[in-house]
Amino acid sequence: MITTADFRNGQTIVYQDNIYSIIEFLHVKPGKGAAFVRTKLRNLRTGGVVDVTFPAGEKVERAQIDKIPNQFLYAMGDSFVFMNMETYEQIELPREQIAFESNFLYEGIDVSLMVYDGHEVIGIVLPEKVSLEVTETEPAVRGDTKTSAMKDAYVQTGLLVKVPLFVEQGERIIVSTQDGSYVSRDR
Repeated sequence: MITTADFRNGQTIVYQDNIYSIIEFLHVKPGKGAAFVRTKLRNLRTGGVVDVTFPAGEKVERAQIDKIPNQFLYAMGDSFVFMNMETYEQIELPREQIAFESNFLYEGIDVSLMVYDGHEVIGIVLPEKVSLEVTETEPAVRGDTKTSAMKDAYVQTGLLVKVPLFVEQGERIIVSTQDGSYVSRDR
């Protein structure tokens, strides 16, 4: 058990029979009345975000989340197949559970599965940045180098990324897995 004084961003807690990750929190001490902690929590099972206010000093249960190294093998219909790198056990996850993360998955990428209570897989952890090949983009317009104009490019996973005009089809680019934005060329 932890108290609201122990809250940190990214910490996982059990609240009302659900597993939440603390996105942000704020200790508030009004002039009148008792202090409280205002939080924004992400439900790790559904992905939904809720605002919850706790009285200062309230105790909540810490959720123990294990991160197990896995490798993405392939997509099969509406599910994704991962393999544990130590036991070679294969695990399937439905597309709905990892909808955003699926934009960055390609065969052979190393990820970590987030496992709660030793058996419930609640999501995956991607590297901060991934290298993806540009499969489709328009050629650059000659002479348009003064502005920092961007163009659309599709990468090997089907994700649409805004890239600078100099990026060509067939090149590899670094993409942030936090928001899907272009970072740099992959050399």
